[in-house]
Amino acid sequence: MSGFTTRPEILGTFGTATSTHWIASAVGMKLLEDGGTAVDAAAAMWLVHCVVEPHLCGPLGDMTAMLRVAGEDAPHVVCGQGVAPAAATIDHYRDQGLDLIPGSGLLSTVVPGTFGAWILMLRDHGRLSIRDIFAPAIHYARHGHPVLERVSVTIDGLSDFFRDEWPTSAETWLPGGCAPAAESLFRNPALADALDRIVTEAEAAGPREQQVEAARRAIYEGFVAEAIDTWVRKACVMDASGQRNSGVLTGADMAAWSATYEPPLATDYHGWTVWKADTWAQSPVLLQSLNVLAGADIGQMDLNGADFVHTVTETMKLCFADREAYYGDPADTQIPVLQLLSADYAAARRGQIGPDASHDQRPGHIVGYEAWRDAALARSGMKIADAGVGAGEPTMAHLTEKRGDTVHIDVIDQWGNVLSATPSGGWLQSSPVVPGLGMPLNSRAQMFWLDEGLPTSLAPGRRPRTTLSPSIAGRDGHLLSFGTPGGDQQDQWQLIFFLRHVHGVTNLQAAIDAPLFHTGHFQASFYPHPTQPGHLMLEPSFGADVIADLRARGHDADVAEPWSVGRLTAASRAPDGLLRAAATPRLMQAYAIGR
Repeated sequence: MSGFTTRPEILGTFGTATSTHWIASAVGMKLLEDGGTAVDAAAAMWLVHCVVEPHLCGPLGDMTAMLRVAGEDAPHVVCGQGVAPAAATIDHYRDQGLDLIPGSGLLSTVVPGTFGAWILMLRDHGRLSIRDIFAPAIHYARHGHPVLERVSVTIDGLSDFFRDEWPTSAETWLPGGCAPAAESLFRNPALADALDRIVTEAEAAGPREQQVEAARRAIYEGFVAEAIDTWVRKACVMDASGQRNSGVLTGADMAAWSATYEPPLATDYHGWTVWKADTWAQSPVLLQSLNVLAGADIGQMDLNGADFVHTVTETMKLCFADREAYYGDPADTQIPVLQLLSADYAAARRGQIGPDASHDQRPGHIVGYEAWRDAALARSGMKIADAGVGAGEPTMAHLTEKRGDTVHIDVIDQWGNVLSATPSGGWLQSSPVVPGLGMPLNSRAQMFWLDEGLPTSLAPGRRPRTTLSPSIAGRDGHLLSFGTPGGDQQDQWQLIFFLRHVHGVTNLQAAIDAPLFHTGHFQASFYPHPTQPGHLMLEPSFGADVIADLRARGHDADVAEPWSVGRLTAASRAPDGLLRAAATPRLMQAYAIGR
């Protein structure tokens, strides 16, 4: 028998819908009951998240997803990460007097990719109509939903800025001139109208297959793209740089882009195969970490003890240093991923883990790539600075009402399709609302650098190296889908969860409930890209003795508020069809539903 867990591990055989908001999970289960696939359910869940958590997720954002189709051996990676616009050159941004791409505003925008990714999956793996998928979000946007306290406080904190600088956002987020009160019913009629128009244009196209394509055209070639093109051409808005800048995204950029399926990268760990996206995401850091830890005797450690925390943290520092030096868009740049994932490289990195916490940035040495390594080291001295209004992806640290992250969705349907998706971007604090659409643009371009010759240098048509990083793992016919919001913390929290699950905490809810930690030691992905050498944040439930031990090893330990780190969800399917699911109790809003 398992011990106490904050919530039951959900068991069933029909289907499960798990996400970081209870309304989205309920909507997903409804669509599964209506005969929808995992893709149908998850797409509807995403749209509902855009309505009920607009500070974490928006329709014009970005997404990485992993879809394992029933009967297939490995999942597909679904790339919903849009590319830099044609006019997004380093020279243009430098001409604006910028050394870094701002963390908010129009210059930080790439082609919105999330819609395209869902439409691609709906075309190939959905069963329900476009109206079925869009209807729940339209309902909540038009008729109202109870506002989360964190949404209310986020809007209130930006209310003066919206009034002074982003009036289209003030019109949307400040009904009656003020932030909506917590638990009041909030409506976004412009968003409801835009989503409803997509459905109407889709239905006019004919049968379901034509409807899906018509929805794509409405967004990427039709009225949505036209509204964005018109807005960006004339707008000049305040952003996190402290100056007003105009954007470079056009309707032509949107029309030229499409979402794609890609093969995953993979590694084996203690009988499990773990699949992740390629180096256009941060995803391979989890694979690298597992390769390093494969020889570290994790199974012999107390999974809540100081040895475990120290070993995993030091491993993550090394692998995230490699992320900063060597990751980028493999469609655009030759990335040394085979070397990074090799057993010999992992063994060499394992040998760099000592008894004390490292305070140095230590990307590995890969022959022929020394310039990338040197550049990463040169910029790693950036320390904590003011991110500016709306900048970055707010991630969980100390639990305050102004902090958040993004959203995550895990769904398994009655046929055994498994979907893990992490949609993000287009937050209410990222960019002004596009007039007539009720939704802001994304700010993912902030992950590029304005220096030439790097795998993450800004370049037209290149994907920014996103933090969005869902996971699927398999062993002997068992499948596990898991993920979390949290920017740079995503693959840290997922790694900790997965290690605990593999090494004895088989109950998914117990593995999620266990105390979490992460480090901000390495270069942050989000503007202004600080480093915090030696940093380690832990939940207090590790206990005073463990925390004191870690401090004695040289870790700069920062104790978080109770139950404040991580927003993991997970779902699994056994060979006999038994389903399990769980969701974090942290922030008291994620839910797993199933039967």
